[in-house]
Amino acid sequence: MRQLSGVFPVLPTPFKADGAPDTEALLRLVDFALQSGSDGVVFPGMASEVETLAPRERAELVAAVGGHIGGRAPFIVGASDSDPGEAAARAREGEEAGSTAAMIMAPPRAGQDVAAQIGFYAAVGEACGLPIMLQNAPAPNGAGLSPTVIAQIVQAVPMVRYVKEETLPCGQHVSLILQSCAGRIDAVFGGAGGRYVVDELARGASGTMPALELADVHVRLYRAWREGDVAEARRLYALSLPLLVFQAVFRVRATKAVLRRRGLLAHSCARAAGPALDAQDERELRALLQDADTQGLFLAHRPDLSS
Repeated sequence: MRQLSGVFPVLPTPFKADGAPDTEALLRLVDFALQSGSDGVVFPGMASEVETLAPRERAELVAAVGGHIGGRAPFIVGASDSDPGEAAARAREGEEAGSTAAMIMAPPRAGQDVAAQIGFYAAVGEACGLPIMLQNAPAPNGAGLSPTVIAQIVQAVPMVRYVKEETLPCGQHVSLILQSCAGRIDAVFGGAGGRYVVDELARGASGTMPALELADVHVRLYRAWREGDVAEARRLYALSLPLLVFQAVFRVRATKAVLRRRGLLAHSCARAAGPALDAQDERELRALLQDADTQGLFLAHRPDLSS
């Protein structure tokens, strides 16, 4: 298996007007990600409203994504669950759908208890056949593990081959994980919506796993960085940052609102808890997109700013 690197957007879950998952819309988002040059995709994750999906919905959508990709690009299945047996079952669903690896959140209830975290990942690793990506997010969603604890887990559980680091300060943690896990993991990825992507790449991260709405922009940024054009990478980062800050407040609702304005989603319906955009937020988003478009951030799927 080749080492994973590059841009791996986390796909949102589109919902129809009646609240049911929209599989056809999801597969169109897969196409957008791959046509934009993404190196692979992740589904489902926190940006997918995974906590709102029933087990059957989750399994059916994972199968649909894997079948649609058909091996054209790596597919990382989100398999997080606080119960190791359930996490392994979700990983096996991904494996059946052609997944390359399983991304599993460090369970928050285990906290910084090294033995408990090692026991969790060891149990998952014994029950599934996929390499594991340890997702380290801050509480309350994750455990907010220290780099020292992550290094101990990696040393004890060989199936953990990747880390997605999202606990602040993300950049420093990327450096420390790479130093302490040298030779025992294949790569560290950044997350946190791409808000710290340049710092993470500068510290040796192999890629980023942001939300989907700026996948094409993140691909251009990553490729510029990889080719040594730091100025272009930083230019794209500066242009995208206001939208990423907006997304940090409204999360998946902002992601879906941008995708809708870019003509990639018909509906921006969401199940997840959190603030909804009001009329002024919509005006502000339109202004942010206008500014970004005027400065050349969008080369295709330019936003509809008419409403």
